[in-house]
Amino acid sequence: MIAPLERRSLKRLRHKPVPPPLRLVGGLAFLIAIGTGLLLLPISGTRQLTLMEALFTATSALSVTGLSVITSVRDLSLWGQILLMLLIQIGGVGFMVVAVIVFRLLGRRISFTDRIALSDSLGLLSPAAIVTLTRRVLITVITIELIGAFLLYIHWRTDPRLSEGQAFFFALFHAVSAFCNAGFDLFTGTPGFNDGIPRDSVTLFVLGGLIFLGGLGIPVVADLIAYPNERRLSLHTRITLLVVSILVVGGAVGLWLGEAFDKDGALVGQPLDRQIIVAVFQSVSARTAGFTGIANFEQLTPASQLLLIALMFIGCAPASMGGGITTGTFAVLSISLWSYARGLPTAQFGGRTLATGMVRRAAAVLTISLFVVLVASWLLVMTHDTTLDRAVFEVVSAFATCGLTLGFTDELNTFGQLVIIAVMFWGRLGALTIIIALARQSAAPQVVTYPEEQILIG
Repeated sequence: MIAPLERRSLKRLRHKPVPPPLRLVGGLAFLIAIGTGLLLLPISGTRQLTLMEALFTATSALSVTGLSVITSVRDLSLWGQILLMLLIQIGGVGFMVVAVIVFRLLGRRISFTDRIALSDSLGLLSPAAIVTLTRRVLITVITIELIGAFLLYIHWRTDPRLSEGQAFFFALFHAVSAFCNAGFDLFTGTPGFNDGIPRDSVTLFVLGGLIFLGGLGIPVVADLIAYPNERRLSLHTRITLLVVSILVVGGAVGLWLGEAFDKDGALVGQPLDRQIIVAVFQSVSARTAGFTGIANFEQLTPASQLLLIALMFIGCAPASMGGGITTGTFAVLSISLWSYARGLPTAQFGGRTLATGMVRRAAAVLTISLFVVLVASWLLVMTHDTTLDRAVFEVVSAFATCGLTLGFTDELNTFGQLVIIAVMFWGRLGALTIIIALARQSAAPQVVTYPEEQILIG
């Protein structure tokens, strides 16, 4: 007969909680399956979507990427477009946030494991007060999106090519798509909009502002909102704002030089103020959103394409709507390198020392990310009749959940679509989350310490 203590131990083993990283991976996979099934319903499309089209679209929406093998406004019904917007919203705020809200509405208690999973989903360091933060996040997101939608509606309702209803729905859809850094648009395929989204200065300014705020990250936005009362910014916020400013300004200058002074550049012949607006918008959008401020985007100069690949690969801030290795990883590695060059024993910035584990984590993210991009690019080049630059651009765009393309998405075969789906999935959850979920490493202490040995570097 089993003793009560042993029965309790067996019960705990049977009900051992699923590790947070595995919850995130399984949760996103489950939502993709649900989204795929809903998109396959006859009511969702103006035609019956294939399984690969539905799977690719659902993955792209939930990973807030924006790459698409369909034309949303032509191939999706109004219900399908609303569904697409909801998938983008869930993917943007994070499915764990949605799960917590649902649990609270049902009166269910949020377990400690769920709190850890949610803090991982938001990229936070501590699960403290996570439910309160979740509520604030949702309110902030909805408020910003509604303000953006209102501004777009006021501007677009005067466009004779759009009806009143179209202007309203398009404004709401693109505000969600822009703030969530998704890059899906409904203008491509709409009569009268042969070049896709409007590229007037007002539209670019509103969309660019939404993209910028969505890419700052939840902790930074919360810090900025609280600044008038607290009068201080965290080290993370200061570093993020510094790195983002450098990337936006540097990217805009690089794009302006590449497209305004090259004889084949897309900005040649345009007024200076217009060149600056387009260059800044494209620099902001390139880091994760996927909207194109340049009409003939596929004809960008090689210099601009390389610059965009670099911007996409770095991506947005941690705990934001975007992807990439994140500005946090880029900042930690840059600070570590600069500290090493100065002969400092540790990575230091702003009167603070960065934890050694943080530097190792950043190095791991960079290494794994480079490996994923290289393998995926090799697979595409091996299985498609395309050039290396187009394949790398597509893969980095998918990895960074950006959505920009040089026209290669439509040329993907079934295998290529599966590769991009896997990269988008990977890019949304992050390298370490998936690796830990797959490996399920134990936290057992190391009982054996081995002697040190030197190897050659450099």
